[in-house]
Amino acid sequence: MADGPAAGRAARPGAGLRVGLFVTCVNDTLYPGTGRAVVTLLERLGVAVDFPMEQSCCGQPQFNTGYRRAAEPLVRRHARAFAEYDYVVTPSGSCAAMIRDNHPGIVPDSAPVAERTYELTEFLVDVLGVTDVGAYYPHTVTYHPTCHGLRALRLGDRPRRLLAAVRGLTLVELPGAEECCGFGGTFAVKNAAVSAAMGADKAAAVMGTGAEAVCTVDNSCLMHIGGTLSRLGSPVRPVHLAEILAATAATGAAAEGSSG
Repeated sequence: MADGPAAGRAARPGAGLRVGLFVTCVNDTLYPGTGRAVVTLLERLGVAVDFPMEQSCCGQPQFNTGYRRAAEPLVRRHARAFAEYDYVVTPSGSCAAMIRDNHPGIVPDSAPVAERTYELTEFLVDVLGVTDVGAYYPHTVTYHPTCHGLRALRLGDRPRRLLAAVRGLTLVELPGAEECCGFGGTFAVKNAAVSAAMGADKAAAVMGTGAEAVCTVDNSCLMHIGGTLSRLGSPVRPVHLAEILAATAATGAAAEGSSG
């Protein structure tokens, strides 16, 4: 359990920064509550957050299935939409990795925006220099490190450090945490049976922790894990890390999980 400052009284290390929120397709269409949580959290830390309406898909589905040419206009649009911001922040390790690792190779002019793009926990820890964001979440939580966050972005212990500073939260380790949940974007479509089996293994590990909630930095993985938990009749709630960090005693911390 963390011993941080009173909930809602975090410092404002982001004062003067202008950030463009890249919300991602999954969050925009299925989990808008995660996008709202990012705005709430960053504004509490003094960051000016904008949502450029020109933003669209980062092009990852096209790129990963070999349609590089189809991804080019999306990359150009993304770079144009976020060109004016100090930083681009996204609540998705998967999309952050796509932008940073692949956009410059598809459209070289997109490199400046790619270099200023951060997954949320990277931005909090590396740019703002904070781990205690004044959050309050009185629940037992286990954390699943997603594949892109773990291997592409190398987030390391950043998410865990942020969770450890949340008042009231008890963090329990997830057995086999580094194993893929089985989603993998189009992998879940092309290899449905394997994906489902991997999801079942991950859900069993989550339930074995006794946690009330499971969190990740990617709602795509959380959707897969949460869907499997639901089919198994488990009460464990899937919650995006941003929603935990945005919660305070003043706003209420009994989140029902990633939702609209």
